[in-house]
Amino acid sequence: MRKVGLLAGVGRLPVEFARAASGMGITVVAIGLVPGVDEELSSVAAKSLTISLGEFDRILKTLKEEGVQEVTMLGKVTKELLFSGAIVPDDRLKRVLMGLKDYNDDTLMLAFVQELAKDGIGVVDQTALIQALMPAPGVLTKRQPTESEKNDMEYGYAMAKEIGALDIGQTVVVKDKAVMAVEAIEGTDACIRRGAKLARGGAVVAKVAKPNQDMRFDVPGLGPDTIKSMVEGGAVALVIEAGKTLLAERNKVILLADEHGITIVAK
Repeated sequence: MRKVGLLAGVGRLPVEFARAASGMGITVVAIGLVPGVDEELSSVAAKSLTISLGEFDRILKTLKEEGVQEVTMLGKVTKELLFSGAIVPDDRLKRVLMGLKDYNDDTLMLAFVQELAKDGIGVVDQTALIQALMPAPGVLTKRQPTESEKNDMEYGYAMAKEIGALDIGQTVVVKDKAVMAVEAIEGTDACIRRGAKLARGGAVVAKVAKPNQDMRFDVPGLGPDTIKSMVEGGAVALVIEAGKTLLAERNKVILLADEHGITIVAK
């Protein structure tokens, strides 16, 4: 029987993956890396453990002890943890971090991938078992975007692609073809709240994959919290990249967006 390790962060995507994998007869060994991992994960994975991201050597040893030769990484694990002191790196993680040329997202993730490979553990496409969560092109909500919103969506989408190419982030907030906020270390929801506040209503959010997206990690994703952040700041529209964005709890996302008159377009 195939066995897959799941290195889990915050959000519903790890649960969605574990449920899909289990339904295919795949054994899932889940390791929660940060506080706040969805409690339901323990009931859908064959085995569920909690090990801090800082205990990198222990994580690798545990995967090997469980006979895991391939893993996927899903859920929110913000880079901010490395700078805030929220995690204490073990010696192995310190060596990895000290060898980096910078701390960009791709640099960090590729270093983790390479370190896993040293122990004979491969990292698989995040979306391989949950492709059904990625919307096809079209308007997902009841409300169609206005012409002004369409223009801002086109502009925001292009700007998001540019920052993605620079490996800064994947989300921008715009209004009247002016960038209100660019996602960096703070993450999507904080970027949305900041940009929407600066826009003072009517903001449009764009979230896309990087131009050369590595599907093993950092595939863009969103869920109900994304919409809640938009509602909080009075943002009115969201454009995402069709076929490359993981939409967790789709029904809840669309229901919440419809309740607040938010339009969502997969482009």
